[in-house]
Amino acid sequence: MDFEYIADRVRRVRENVNQALVRSGRDGAAVDVIAVTKSAPPEVLPALFEAGITDAAENRWQVARDKLAHPAAERFKWHFIGSLQTNKVKYIVPRFDWIHSVDRLELAEALSREAAKTGRTLNILLQVNIAREPQKQGFHQEDVRRVVELVAQLPHLELRGLMTMAPKVAHSEESRPIFRALDELSRQVREDMQLPAFDQLSMGMSDDYPVAVEEGATMIRVGRQLVGPADLTQGGQGL
Repeated sequence: MDFEYIADRVRRVRENVNQALVRSGRDGAAVDVIAVTKSAPPEVLPALFEAGITDAAENRWQVARDKLAHPAAERFKWHFIGSLQTNKVKYIVPRFDWIHSVDRLELAEALSREAAKTGRTLNILLQVNIAREPQKQGFHQEDVRRVVELVAQLPHLELRGLMTMAPKVAHSEESRPIFRALDELSRQVREDMQLPAFDQLSMGMSDDYPVAVEEGATMIRVGRQLVGPADLTQGGQGL
């Protein structure tokens, strides 16, 4: 399969990120571009790496297994970004470096126990349902401080920040209040609770990542705009 178009996709995404940083006065800030590979075959991994991508993400263990078995997989830092059942933790912990979707205390405790068994320390993010969408998982904004206090005490977990998914909207600008609210929440928690390592904001996907970067994202999760079909056209909401 021909993945020559990947390099151009990566270049365009990075240009958009840099322009967003300049517009927001964050020029020089670091933003990790995470390639969401769930819809692509494992063979896309070498092309992504050659184009300068070193972070990849999956949202289902059943799909992730094939990617992680590819020889190029060891070149990447792996991020788990999907809903995670506690009975799948034993598969995820040994193979992923970051968990973005910690949406309940029970899951954090299970990750801590499994990480202790393997001798690893996991980087985790708390998923926050800023928009309070009933169909989405995540902590409500007013519960985050209490959860941070509890999770910060769990061994073998490094609580690094927050993650959110904006609602589906017609125009990416409509997502701005969601991203801004998460950035403000993150700043307040970091300063009030004196957590210097609590410095990551995972927000923004294929259709809204420039707005997310303008509002403080340090990680963006981009799938379709990086690894979608070679004849990809603009439009449509999703990773």
